Amino acid sequence: MTHNNSSSFVCSESSNISPSCKLWRQFNLNGMHKAGDVILGGLFEVHYSSVFSEQMFTSRPHQPSCQGFDPPGFRHAVSMAFAIDEINKNSNLLPNVTLGYSLYDNCATLGIGFSAALSLASGQEEQFMLQENCLGTPPVMGIVGDPFSTFSIATSNVLGLFKLPIVSYFATCSCLSDRQRFPSFFRTIPSDAFQVRAMIQILKHFGWTWAGLLVSDDDYGFHAARSFQSDLAQSGGGCLAYSEILPWGNNPNEYKRIVNVMTKSTARVVIVFAHQMHMIQLMEEVVKQNVTGLQWIASEAWTLVDGLHTSAFMPYLGGTLGIAIRLGEIPGLRDFLLRTNPDQHHNKDYENSMVKQFWEFTFQCRFAPPPAGWVEAGGTLCTGQEDLEDVETEFLDVSELRPEYNIYKAVYALAYALDDMLQCEPGRGPFSGHSCATLQNLQPWQLMYYLENVNFTTPFGDQVSFDENGDALPIYDIMNWMQLPDGRTKVQSVGEVKKSVFEGEELTIDEDKIFWNFELKKPPRSVCSESCPPGTRMARKRGQPVCCFDCIPCSEGKISNETDSMECTSCPEDFWSSPQRDHCVPKKTEFLSYHEPLGICLTTASLLGTCICAVVLGIFTYHRSTPMVRANNSELSFLLLVSLKLCFLCSLLFIGRPRLWTCQLRHAAFGISFVLSVSCILVKTMVVLAVFKASKPGGGASLKWFGAMQQRGTVMVLTSIQAAICTAWLVLSSPVPHKNTQYHNDKIVYECVVGSTVGFAVLLGYIGLLATLSFLLAFLARNLPDNFNEAKLITFSMLIFCAVWVAFVPAYVNSPGKYADAVEVFAILASSFGLLVALFGPKCYIILLRPERNTKKAIMGRTTPKT
Repeated sequence: MTHNNSSSFVCSESSNISPSCKLWRQFNLNGMHKAGDVILGGLFEVHYSSVFSEQMFTSRPHQPSCQGFDPPGFRHAVSMAFAIDEINKNSNLLPNVTLGYSLYDNCATLGIGFSAALSLASGQEEQFMLQENCLGTPPVMGIVGDPFSTFSIATSNVLGLFKLPIVSYFATCSCLSDRQRFPSFFRTIPSDAFQVRAMIQILKHFGWTWAGLLVSDDDYGFHAARSFQSDLAQSGGGCLAYSEILPWGNNPNEYKRIVNVMTKSTARVVIVFAHQMHMIQLMEEVVKQNVTGLQWIASEAWTLVDGLHTSAFMPYLGGTLGIAIRLGEIPGLRDFLLRTNPDQHHNKDYENSMVKQFWEFTFQCRFAPPPAGWVEAGGTLCTGQEDLEDVETEFLDVSELRPEYNIYKAVYALAYALDDMLQCEPGRGPFSGHSCATLQNLQPWQLMYYLENVNFTTPFGDQVSFDENGDALPIYDIMNWMQLPDGRTKVQSVGEVKKSVFEGEELTIDEDKIFWNFELKKPPRSVCSESCPPGTRMARKRGQPVCCFDCIPCSEGKISNETDSMECTSCPEDFWSSPQRDHCVPKKTEFLSYHEPLGICLTTASLLGTCICAVVLGIFTYHRSTPMVRANNSELSFLLLVSLKLCFLCSLLFIGRPRLWTCQLRHAAFGISFVLSVSCILVKTMVVLAVFKASKPGGGASLKWFGAMQQRGTVMVLTSIQAAICTAWLVLSSPVPHKNTQYHNDKIVYECVVGSTVGFAVLLGYIGLLATLSFLLAFLARNLPDNFNEAKLITFSMLIFCAVWVAFVPAYVNSPGKYADAVEVFAILASSFGLLVALFGPKCYIILLRPERNTKKAIMGRTTPKT
């Protein structure tokens, strides 16, 4: 016996007796054994449960008795025996080495399972003679099992101290991937961490973001719940409406409370990590309360449990989607199962009660000696010659080899590791001094090195290797429960989820094959809140999970172009949100356009004024020799008409999209044109006053200051001052085009900013100064004799001019965007028309309609004094 198992023995040595080791205790376990050069252990659930006797401790305590024989569980054990038998027949794998096995039943009880694991590690021989060198192989080199996560945790915690390899085929708890706690644990079934991610992939695939979670009250359930909650939050794939723990044992009140929670919840999807016994009690309460309309998602622990396929449960469980262990093929297994026989497994060294119990359960007989009263009650005795093909038994059902396939891979993983270890060349080994392990001195920890690096492919085509945590490459089948018309239940494969080295996790589902247990025969909707469409954002409801939210429309100027957007994004500066708030559109542009009614009217008025000026100029040119035209310096009249024409034309610079040159030219042209017009009027007014003064005795000298040259010079000087003001303004702070978004958020108002408000004020102020001066002088000359009546016309025209521009200032300041330009154009046109009509209207009337008054006599004649 090796040293690492010595703690299981009481050792004694005296002069009278030979040195020996004796077991502290020998456990009475259901088992199945076969001798060999190297022994592999196995732990299986061959019985559903166990019964504990009352412990009084007044006599040697009795072990619990196992109850409820499970034929599929026994098939699992025999599958390991088949794999070992197949390996022994394979000349290419472990040649010259015969594998044996020692298989035990854990009876679904932790105490029994742990006792079986200790028996495998220490052996069952009651007494051993100590050899001088203590050499020899340990009782087992590796263990296949235990199927329960909780049992595997307990077993691995202890046996891991001795680095005894344990390869489980059904323990899925993600906690077992912790290499610090479980250094010698391996498994050929994916961990719950991957099962959880597989379920989340299914939730995402069907858009189920609101689900309930039910877990069993054990390590399997707790770790699944913890992984599910963390992975679901990280993936952003949904939320849990509730999370409840299914109790062990008979607890109808708790199950009633849990079903009430399910009924009140809006979640239509229920995920269950539990065992058959939990599901049976849960479904009994579901049937009692008639809770329909739920989509069940099953963990691998109950996906393939036939005990739930009852006529009472299937109306509720039909359409269930479940995660199942990978289905595999094991050629020759059924023939091997048929060869199972009590006599075949019987030998004097090992108890074979597991085979006997199977035989008695299957054929409803008892081996001799039978229990008291068995024969008297009509019971039959077993002969061992009964034929398995004559009975219907689940033991022979090899249509769904899922746990068996994992057992098959686990046995072969240990065999390949042994084979690699025994093929080691001395001097080139991985151990100290490049040594190799030998069959005569084989240690479990030496097998660990080779098991971690094992890599082979099964006849079914699946690659088997272990990662740094002892987990195999995960793969699951996705199953769907379908109720057939004849009442039978068919569990069909509708897809798979697997993880590959290069492509990560992959989900494949054939939706056309899925049976949905709903009226519409379509996947149900299970969301806390419906998805927020583009144009809205999610606003989480206070005190509720992130999946429960309101959809808030994006504010103006912001959009969301994706479903379930967390935030609305602002549109670029020149863009605005569409009415649906789902995309940005270019902002509408606004300026005084030639194509809009207002622009057309102003343009028409401008061109009309220009044409009228041209007509008047033509009339004056044609009648230039008449007294009406020649009176009061006809040259100033022609210059005034030209300046008015420029005033009408400059208004066109205010219409159309602002450009740099139009912005710079519009105010300069406006300012200079109007100063030219008002200068001509001012000089005319001054000439009228000078002529009146010269008509008085001694006043002739005043006319020498208002000759034609002086008049032209005065106009030029006054206009040059305005030109200088405009030049300084353009040089120091020129008007520029500007995109204004302050007036309207959804519009870009193109306008010309004046650059310098002072420059614009000086320009307008200078025009106002000249206009005011002209008005005052004309007002003083308003009562002159009729032959000087042009002063009245000037007074009236300047009154119109001043009134228009006084009203212009507040209107301009309070008009936004294009309306400010329209106000300025209107002021230009109104004042220009006022000057044109007031100054030239009466003259044209006389020239065209009253030619008799267009004489020097009529103009020079004095009016008759009024009596």
